[in-house]
Amino acid sequence: MPKQLPKTDVVIVGMGAAGGVASLPLTQAGLKVIGLEAGGWLSPRDFAPDELRNGSRNWPQSAQKAANEAPTVRATSNDVAVQGGHPMMNAVGGTTMHYWAQSWRLNPWDFKVVSATRERYGLERLPEDSTVEDWPFGYEELEPYYDKVEYTVGISGQAGNVQGRINEAGNIFEGERAREYPMQALRGSPFTERMSEAARAMGAHPFQGPAAITTEVFDGRAPCQYHGFCNKGGCHVQAKSSTAVTTIPKAVATGNLDVVTFARVTNIVTDNNGKVTGVDYIKGNETYFQPADVVLLGSYAYENVRLLLLSKSRAFPNGLANNSGQVGQHYFSHHQGAPVTALFPFDLHNWYGLPAQGTAIDNWADDNFDHSDLNFIGGANLWAHTDRKPMSAAKMSTFGEVRNWGSDWKAFIMQNADRTNSSYIQKTTLPYVGNYLDLDPTVKDTLGFPVTRITARYRDNEKRIAAYSQDKMEQWYLEAGASKVIRSGLGNTMGPSTHAYGGTRMGNNSQTNVVDQWGFAHEVPNLGILGASTMGTSGARNPTLTVQALAWRTAEYLANNWRSVVG
Repeated sequence: MPKQLPKTDVVIVGMGAAGGVASLPLTQAGLKVIGLEAGGWLSPRDFAPDELRNGSRNWPQSAQKAANEAPTVRATSNDVAVQGGHPMMNAVGGTTMHYWAQSWRLNPWDFKVVSATRERYGLERLPEDSTVEDWPFGYEELEPYYDKVEYTVGISGQAGNVQGRINEAGNIFEGERAREYPMQALRGSPFTERMSEAARAMGAHPFQGPAAITTEVFDGRAPCQYHGFCNKGGCHVQAKSSTAVTTIPKAVATGNLDVVTFARVTNIVTDNNGKVTGVDYIKGNETYFQPADVVLLGSYAYENVRLLLLSKSRAFPNGLANNSGQVGQHYFSHHQGAPVTALFPFDLHNWYGLPAQGTAIDNWADDNFDHSDLNFIGGANLWAHTDRKPMSAAKMSTFGEVRNWGSDWKAFIMQNADRTNSSYIQKTTLPYVGNYLDLDPTVKDTLGFPVTRITARYRDNEKRIAAYSQDKMEQWYLEAGASKVIRSGLGNTMGPSTHAYGGTRMGNNSQTNVVDQWGFAHEVPNLGILGASTMGTSGARNPTLTVQALAWRTAEYLANNWRSVVG
């Protein structure tokens, strides 16, 4: 039997991007919170600028649990699922410790894909097998929470639309904002300035993207040193605005948050009436039951779904909050593949720097352009950035000019190591019938629990976006002076991704969604779910800032409606 602990008001499972933010408004409201985190606290000593350890060995001191739970992947239900890698990690702060730190808001169109498409092009333009729905609210509802996160966590950037005033230096397509970013954007580089000039020559509107990275002293933290190991690396000066150095310490300081590290949650417990009563977790060789009035599930999308499906009871024989059969449905991940790589006839002076230090084009994102004569909806954000290190340079393409080994290869690398750049293209992805998450029937983790199984593939709409955005990216590189451009394949199977969405989708209809507009399960009123697993669309954006805004909104709703949620 698990050892029973004293009851608390709220248990948060996972103290990463989502749970780390939710802890702050809850504790500031006076609620007692226990945060259960499968990893531990990391310190600047863990953040050596080591390309081999961070990039190739995937930061081994904090990725072991995730690696042992890597999902299996297949394109369709007729295929055999094979185990892939796991893109996430375990630590206080979660993957905000080693992510790129790009911190985008969704555009207003992303909240109303169905209605906006119907109005502009007719409903027949939606892919017939897509399960996409409008969000239960619009951009204007989430804007105040975007603002709260940006100013609490610390986001740098250049606004393009402040209270309707358009600034050409920022993103002119963004939704209206209440105020400027709290800090100026990361500085450019000679390469990103070249790309910005080329974009303007094409008639596009380049801008420096927003980042959860300080550009000045902010809340006692130092500004970015541009040392160049943000990609799968932590920040030794705490310039990266991880929840581990922002919201979580503030929540701990209230005296209302206790963080329990190396705690692996195995079951969300319910009573005979189907209400959540707490969670079981393993720490070391001991098993504990942590009772709570409310449970907030804030692990990653794959683990959110897995834990719900594993938490079976008399009230929920098919998994918690899954009597409607919606847990795991409407899954999709960002189509981050299909990059374009360019070779220039001159040095770019692009060594090191940050992957979040770049220039973006949003002209062909979402519905910012007319799709009347096109055979897809949605679009892509085009991103050209710095971030080159020796090992990554040695892996560069030879563009068909020499073989990829021997003396000719070495000579090519020596001459061209600073003359290439690979783009980062984030594309709209939609949910479809047949794309879902469930439990693998044969593959288990080290504790004997089934891992998540991904069954998903990209459809024609996403493939057409990829081809179209590659055309635009190639045009951009050539305008900037590239001598050769190559494209990567478009791919088919949706493998594990750092941008995974759905599985516990948010919506007013309890027959097609797991949680309501506030993030609480339709079938379990005192179970809240945080993270991109609740999101129904991706836009051409990475999800972190939206995840954090949603987490703040859910936590604030809980604090303000405590009695009605608890019952």
